[in-house]
Amino acid sequence: MNSAARRIGRTLALVLPVVLVLSGTLAVTRVPWSSTATRSQVLTASSGKASTKATPRSPQDVLRDHLLVELQEKDPGVALTHLQEATTERPSLARHCASIARALGRAAVAKYGAAHRAQAYSRPVCDTSFATGVAAAQ
Repeated sequence: MNSAARRIGRTLALVLPVVLVLSGTLAVTRVPWSSTATRSQVLTASSGKASTKATPRSPQDVLRDHLLVELQEKDPGVALTHLQEATTERPSLARHCASIARALGRAAVAKYGAAHRAQAYSRPVCDTSFATGVAAAQ
């Protein structure tokens, strides 16, 4: 009986890792290898829940994304005013002000087309970064 238990134990020790690897591999059902793949072809696992947590976003990324949405919904002037207010309230954001203002300048050109229309919203926020973004988007 003891040898039978050893034989079963050895068999499980050899077979179990293979089964676990194959079951994990087979849990992935479809992978969109080409750009013509439909939206229904996604990488899926056997569980519907994600096993990793989303990484927290930096304050400057959150602010930039919020201001870009605000620019689309209202106008660049409002977004620039709120950028100035945010950098005044949180001085740690001041070092990111120029890059955020450039992103707003590029977005303004994308929204309004001609650079001269976007440039009309220019404010003295972060020196000339908004204007630099407008010029770079041309």
